[in-house]
Amino acid sequence: MSGAAPGRDQRWRKQLAVRGRYAQSAQMLTVEGRLRRVVGLTLEAEGCEAALGARCLVDAADGSELDTEVVGFADERLLLMPVTEMHGVLPNARVRPCARMGGLPVGEALLGRVVGADGLPLDGEGPLYAEHHAELKREPINPMARKPIDMPLDTGVCAINALLTVGRGQRIGLFAGSGVGKSTLLGMMTRYTDADVVVVGLIGERGREVKEFVEQTLGHEGRERAVIVAAPADAPPLKRLRGAQYATAIAEWFRDRGQRVLLLMDSLTRYAQAQREIALAIGEPPATKGYPPSVFAMLPALVERAGNDAEGRGSITAFYTVLTEGDDHRHDPIADAARAILDGHIVLSRDLAEAGHYPAIDIEASISRVMPAVVAKEQMRAAQRFRQIYSAYRQRQDLIAVGAYQKGSDPQVDHAIAMYPRLTRFLQQEVDEPVELRAAQERLASITAET
Repeated sequence: MSGAAPGRDQRWRKQLAVRGRYAQSAQMLTVEGRLRRVVGLTLEAEGCEAALGARCLVDAADGSELDTEVVGFADERLLLMPVTEMHGVLPNARVRPCARMGGLPVGEALLGRVVGADGLPLDGEGPLYAEHHAELKREPINPMARKPIDMPLDTGVCAINALLTVGRGQRIGLFAGSGVGKSTLLGMMTRYTDADVVVVGLIGERGREVKEFVEQTLGHEGRERAVIVAAPADAPPLKRLRGAQYATAIAEWFRDRGQRVLLLMDSLTRYAQAQREIALAIGEPPATKGYPPSVFAMLPALVERAGNDAEGRGSITAFYTVLTEGDDHRHDPIADAARAILDGHIVLSRDLAEAGHYPAIDIEASISRVMPAVVAKEQMRAAQRFRQIYSAYRQRQDLIAVGAYQKGSDPQVDHAIAMYPRLTRFLQQEVDEPVELRAAQERLASITAET
């Protein structure tokens, strides 16, 4: 007994110390600091302590409060980044850390609505009455617990359904430059994809394009089952970062309730650029073509949140657009990183778009890594045969165009020349004419049966 008492006493003192640290931590959140320095988009506060990612309010000259987030610290100073536009900030302004940031609205109340990265409505249709809220970040699903991708997804796009079949829970990239029909293709998939809910994240896009996408590209029919999260290009980088995380959190809420979700993120490049702006502002050194290492750590953290759930009831099939400078997706660091972490990529070609070929999908440069697991072997063989014929013509296209190719030189090329008009008609599709998965497979089988 005499030996047990010191042990109990030691455990009790340890518990008191832990409680004291918790109490001290809670008290720190009530201690006010002062703004000491503003450098670019970064504010430096002194005299208060807050955890990384915590929310802090900075008093402005007009009596309002500037909402900021802790993005780093240096010695005794907190590095803050504004969530909204920075204005009216004075030297020695009061800085007040908040206990917690709080969740953002999710749930059925968001269907048909357009919201910002802060969860506030942007469509002028009144306030949101959401009963549920969710944090922007959550623990990832155990990779060994995820349900495998074994079911095809009907996107309504003939070329994708037949030659680049997508599986439920797949994460795929849409690589495109500007003006090649990216938004139009996203609108088609939003309206025609076989999904219960569609979540669209418009991250870093021009404000004009947000309204055009919602009213014209998406339309009333597509908007009824969709949630649109918009963080335009003029929003602060932290808000653009939150916009992508918020769209993913909304998709996760619906997936957790057993629904099939289509997540369209436009674009992953703007998300990476927002993180680059934040990282460079707080002094992180650039590593790869101006991108700091934290960018390449945050990309897989966002993408891995999509996919199937552990029970196999719900799924998030995600399309992430990747903007390529100068239409070169082979030497862009974000495009390289995206190809490594995604389950395939669809490349849009400017040459095809300029020739009036829509959707301008470059079949030769595109691939779906899960297609062998979600389609029958007959369709795989038909898709491979289609690619062989199509590539045979494209490789000799310049010679054929100038009349330098002699008929009879290569029987395979001769056959490709005869088949090429049918192949191009198969790949082209009107915006208002969806092609179901089974119909696309039957068309593909009929074309390749003649070869």
